[in-house]
Amino acid sequence: MNVLAPPKARLSVEVVVDLVCPWCFLGTRRLRRTLRRRPDLLVDITWRPFLLNPDMPRGGMTRNDYVVRKFGGEERARRLYASISELGRTEGIAFRFDRIRRTPSSIDAHRLVRFAARFGPADPVVEALFSAHFTDGHDIGDPAVLAAIAGAAGLDPIRLRRLLATDEDLDVIHAENLRAHRIGINGVPCFVVGGRHAIAGAQEPEVIERLLDVAAVEATLV
Repeated sequence: MNVLAPPKARLSVEVVVDLVCPWCFLGTRRLRRTLRRRPDLLVDITWRPFLLNPDMPRGGMTRNDYVVRKFGGEERARRLYASISELGRTEGIAFRFDRIRRTPSSIDAHRLVRFAARFGPADPVVEALFSAHFTDGHDIGDPAVLAAIAGAAGLDPIRLRRLLATDEDLDVIHAENLRAHRIGINGVPCFVVGGRHAIAGAQEPEVIERLLDVAAVEATLV
């Protein structure tokens, strides 16, 4: 240990996401790339839920119905997805929108993230949920799919299935979504650093890094 080395700044980063949002997948990958570039920072990540489709039926809806409702038709969606896919390739994401047959409610996926956070870092589960939906086309509103993701992450899938069969944490997810709107978060991803500085959108790593630097300087002055 180098006793002369300056102490690392410790920062809290709240990442507000919806797990059915492709921009959130892109944004979280960029956040991770930023953090790899900054080993001088100790970052504690907390995942916060956001519901882009709060009125989505718990069973979800067919992809075709969702595309019409959200984008007005397949052609507009195709153009948007092509743009996102191109950006995704730069972050190592192979978006496969063509594999998605059903758009789920994301509430139970958010409940899985909370479940994972009780036993350790939820980061791998968040990544697995995004990958399952956007690269494999799985329905992340399906309890069986969520249990498989939990098991692969070393969590107890039976315990998760029992939780999903109840209303546990449902009110928490809705309350956090409401809180996000009340503090001015109307789009995701949104990164809140140090409880004070926020930036929305799938920002480039350089932009995220500048925000981290501002918060790190403030942290050293406390």
